[in-house]
Amino acid sequence: MTKIAFYDTHSYDREAFTKENESFGFEIEFFDFKLNEKTALTSSGFDGVCVFVNDIVNAQVIDSLKKNGVKMIILRCAGFNNVDLEAASKAGIKVMRVPAYSPHAVAEHGVALLLSLTRHIPQAYLRTKTTNFNIEGLTGRDLYGLTAGILGTGKIGRIMAEILSGFGMKILLSDPFPAQDWAASKGFTYVDREKLFRKSDVISLHCPLTEETRHVINHDSIKTMKSDAVIINTGRGALIDTKALVHALKHKEIGGAALDVYEEEGTYFFKDFSTEVLTDDVLARLLTFPNVLVTGHQAFLTTTALSNIAEVSLGNIKAFVEGRELINEVKAE
Repeated sequence: MTKIAFYDTHSYDREAFTKENESFGFEIEFFDFKLNEKTALTSSGFDGVCVFVNDIVNAQVIDSLKKNGVKMIILRCAGFNNVDLEAASKAGIKVMRVPAYSPHAVAEHGVALLLSLTRHIPQAYLRTKTTNFNIEGLTGRDLYGLTAGILGTGKIGRIMAEILSGFGMKILLSDPFPAQDWAASKGFTYVDREKLFRKSDVISLHCPLTEETRHVINHDSIKTMKSDAVIINTGRGALIDTKALVHALKHKEIGGAALDVYEEEGTYFFKDFSTEVLTDDVLARLLTFPNVLVTGHQAFLTTTALSNIAEVSLGNIKAFVEGRELINEVKAE
């Protein structure tokens, strides 16, 4: 029987995969710790490992996986920047991902972040919970008539653009591989990245994390933005240079930010630190701003998305076991 080790799992992972596995019949063992250099030895005896966004799958880990007889790495997410694809290729280990699980889940969370940020919903909620119904300081902005810049027009970016268009926003797009037919059918416009930053009131990040997009939001790009522009990030944390963002927020060079991801999130996200001292000074400072909203990488967390992730992930394993085409394989360039 095919045995798969699942790393960095939580109750929602175990529930979704256990239910879906009833129709696949794999032998699954769930670990709550992350896969990294220290824990890679636990993969011994397994045919594959299933990992998430904050697991470390570098060359050293892959070498350990190969020695332990692991034949496949199954990503239960779309991004694969945490996997050394070249090392995996040399080791003869297949890497598969879930390219699309529920793009609506992520886009809808992005919209929820935007509305919560611009209409001060968290502050209003905290006030009314203590019977404080004063609305001083809660003045927001209409989205209607503003310009939204969508950086990255894959499935999630396109859905985000369409939703914001429904609010009556003008849509600007930027992507090295533009979907011109789709954009034309919606009345959206592709522009270069610099113009998108300069013209947009809302900038929403939906591009993959690559060497070209790492810190695409930085000191220089922020200087070109409107002083009241807001940034929404449901993509990858390292798309933003957080120190540059903190500097801009401190000096009122930008209107605000709503983030579901953080570039150093691996240490903190998916855990409870409410009774401990936060030692990450950048994150601690970020959380002090009233015009910043942070959620803990939960944009994907809907019942629909979890079911889809489990179905596609287990389907990837089945395709490998049966020697069929691996349509969701990720290869080194």
